[in-house]
Amino acid sequence: MKTIGSFALIDSLIRNGTKHIFGYPGGAILPIYDELYNWEEQNLINHILVRHEQGAVHAADGYARATGKVGICFATSGPGATNLVTGIATAQMDSIPLILVTGQVARSFIGTDAFQETDIFGITFPIVKHSYVIRDVTKISYIISEAFYIARNGRPGPVLIDIPKDVGLEKFLHYNGISQNYVLKSIGFRFVQKTTKRKLVRAVNLIKSSSQPLLYVGGGVICANANPELSVLANFYKIPVTTTLMGKGAFNENNYLSVGMLGMHGTAYANFSVSECDLLIAIGARFDDRVTGKLDEFATNADVIHIDIDPAEVGKNRQPYQSLIGDIKKILFELLKIVKLQKDSLTYDRTLNWRKRIKKWKKAYPLTIPCSNQKLSPQIVLNFLNKVASNSFFTTDVGQHQMWSAQFLKCRIRKWASSSGLGTMGYGIPAAIGNQIAFPNHIVICITGDASIQMNIQELGTIAHYNLPIKIILLNNRWQGMVRQWQQSFYGERYSHSNMTLGMPNFIQLAKAYGINAKSLTFTKNMEHELYHTIYSTGPYLVDCQITKDENCYPMVAPGKSNSQMIGIKKSKF
Repeated sequence: MKTIGSFALIDSLIRNGTKHIFGYPGGAILPIYDELYNWEEQNLINHILVRHEQGAVHAADGYARATGKVGICFATSGPGATNLVTGIATAQMDSIPLILVTGQVARSFIGTDAFQETDIFGITFPIVKHSYVIRDVTKISYIISEAFYIARNGRPGPVLIDIPKDVGLEKFLHYNGISQNYVLKSIGFRFVQKTTKRKLVRAVNLIKSSSQPLLYVGGGVICANANPELSVLANFYKIPVTTTLMGKGAFNENNYLSVGMLGMHGTAYANFSVSECDLLIAIGARFDDRVTGKLDEFATNADVIHIDIDPAEVGKNRQPYQSLIGDIKKILFELLKIVKLQKDSLTYDRTLNWRKRIKKWKKAYPLTIPCSNQKLSPQIVLNFLNKVASNSFFTTDVGQHQMWSAQFLKCRIRKWASSSGLGTMGYGIPAAIGNQIAFPNHIVICITGDASIQMNIQELGTIAHYNLPIKIILLNNRWQGMVRQWQQSFYGERYSHSNMTLGMPNFIQLAKAYGINAKSLTFTKNMEHELYHTIYSTGPYLVDCQITKDENCYPMVAPGKSNSQMIGIKKSKF
């Protein structure tokens, strides 16, 4: 019996666990969409039609972050494929497992400048983990299974599969569907590098001898599903924990050991802690500039233990005293085994004075919420939101609202999605769509700004199309807020093209034009009640919060300064 390439593709995706696809059809990928029609008729898979290809890749990204599975995205050739580029780079920077299937012109037309021909393989080569152009239809099944394995294992990332139109239509004999179990047997796949017991023992001894240790936790802990092991380690040795923007949710932020996020807009007490610690245990984090500030003044008093699955990240920005390379979950498990075997019972609380010191910093330099019964501040909105919906899925766009959200929202594991490495405006709404498709019965909230929302505002159409009950909290100050803050602080208050007032749409009317409920909030009065009513209402809802126009996001580490040299902090009396 003969099989066509499109059948092999869809069958292989389903064999590897695909339940949802985000995409947008077009000429070169129509054979695949035609085959998809049959599978959807049998309720074997669901395709979510977005309004722009960038929306598709961000939605697949949000789906992957929430589930830990591989997100799947379809796009056609030419502009359809190139519209994916920003989303691919976003996923690559944040280590998100995606498979991007793009249509391509027929094999005979490749290289002829045919209509909508683009070398998407070459364009995306620097921003993918791996990529394929399928020219042999018989290899589809293996390539798809291999792509799933590559995307998910080791350091996760996006994988591109470009399929010429005629490959999707080509018939062939002896189709044999396979899954990742077959690929696992391939001798070439060896992602995890073993860490020796000697190194593990050395790391444990470093931890035991430290009086001012600090756990510096990144998104790698979430990727590895290592949050239980992290929690045991932190609580056993009573080590304070700070997280990156990507690491939010990896450790319970309500735990007394949590010091919140560190870095450019981190808490003052997190930045003081990293500046004063004597041992920095970096787990699944990469010492990027937004975390370290002035690199040669970052954690200068500390020995560094760096635990990561990617050997390329170890020593790239900061040379560790001890490196442990491999699967983070397995490494932490082995560390805890050594602790248990040593029958380690701490005769005294070694970190007590350290924790007392951090507690004083928390009291002296808390995150501040402007006190006003009239003016609506973003901190007030987010503080109340955290009270009424702390167990929700949260997505954000990029800017001041992103940093305020990171400061005030106490997120659970895999319930935070934000473009951290690339800083992609327009990410929030599509990512929320991916979250909601993955968890249809859970509350999903998108925090966005008036500038960011307009980057992919057309995806309100996708929300309306599928009646997704996403709640959009729009922090509207009529500025590109972070740009304005930098122009105020470092560019002599020359506000070059950062004011968004002219041409600003009426977001209430715009939402309602899509059939989405919407309302505006201007005052603090009844804020908690208003947010509660919105969050727990049925269907989608947009809340246009008219926040103060000149509010700045603090604390802030200025460019070229160390983490201890924050601006915008005031010592409180306690």
